[in-house]
Amino acid sequence: MKKQNWTIESIDNLKGKIVIITGGASGIGLEAAKVLSSKGAQVIIAVRNIEKGQRALARIKADNPLAEISLMNLDLGNLASVRAFAQEFTQKYSSLDLLINNAGVMIPPYQKTEDGFELQFGTNHLGHFALTGLLMPLLTSTPGSRVVTVSSIASRGAKIYFDNLDGSKGFSTMNFYRQSKFSNLLFGKELDSKLKQSGSNTKSIVCHPGVSATNLFMRGSGKEGGKVMNFLVSLFAQPAHKGALPTLFAATNPQLQGGEYIGPDGIANFRGNPVISSEGDKLFKSDISQKLWQVSEQLTGVSF
Repeated sequence: MKKQNWTIESIDNLKGKIVIITGGASGIGLEAAKVLSSKGAQVIIAVRNIEKGQRALARIKADNPLAEISLMNLDLGNLASVRAFAQEFTQKYSSLDLLINNAGVMIPPYQKTEDGFELQFGTNHLGHFALTGLLMPLLTSTPGSRVVTVSSIASRGAKIYFDNLDGSKGFSTMNFYRQSKFSNLLFGKELDSKLKQSGSNTKSIVCHPGVSATNLFMRGSGKEGGKVMNFLVSLFAQPAHKGALPTLFAATNPQLQGGEYIGPDGIANFRGNPVISSEGDKLFKSDISQKLWQVSEQLTGVSF
């Protein structure tokens, strides 16, 4: 019997569902926003760069004039912006079915966020940690809600540098990227465990896109890739619409119980069709995860 691959045709009608996607102006976030809005969901793209967000909105509306899609400003590298976003969202909306923690910066030069965190750890992990915590009352009061956190195969062999989280005692841009994506994985799985312990029916699921051709390769500059860069990336990466499939699978597959790790099924999981992977359980370390949680609460001032 031939294996049935999961496709976007497998997604049910999402009419009435409210979805936030961070970093939905390009790459995987944009592809996920297109698909979820085409299935009837009301999608809010949370972006740092409003101009870029408006271009993304125009692209989605050109394909689907009936799409219920809007923009809100969010800078994950600034906790004041995260708090303002959560407050504004909670005033506007009385439910939240799906939060997709997707935005990220990858291998930028050494920089710090507004709050003094190393840019990748601050944006990719701490910003999403705070955002999820601030939106948790809305999520847990919405039946069947989900949090999807996008990690990366860069989690493999990654470490959390608890004695050097800000990179001030030495910095490697790739190792700190890996730290931030490993943090995403630990956070997503730990969150699901805490939700289950509290008896909540909100699920937390982690996914990774394999290697996908997105703007992440522009090293946090927010610029579009040039022709040569795009060509080189396309040689080993799958296109963004394929890279978005694990996110969409994690967001919508009714059979998921929470705590799963979803990624492509191809060689080394670089590309392919989305499946549940056992790798998340192998990479997860409960003691590190609990320590990271405590540190994240202290650094952000957000507790769940």
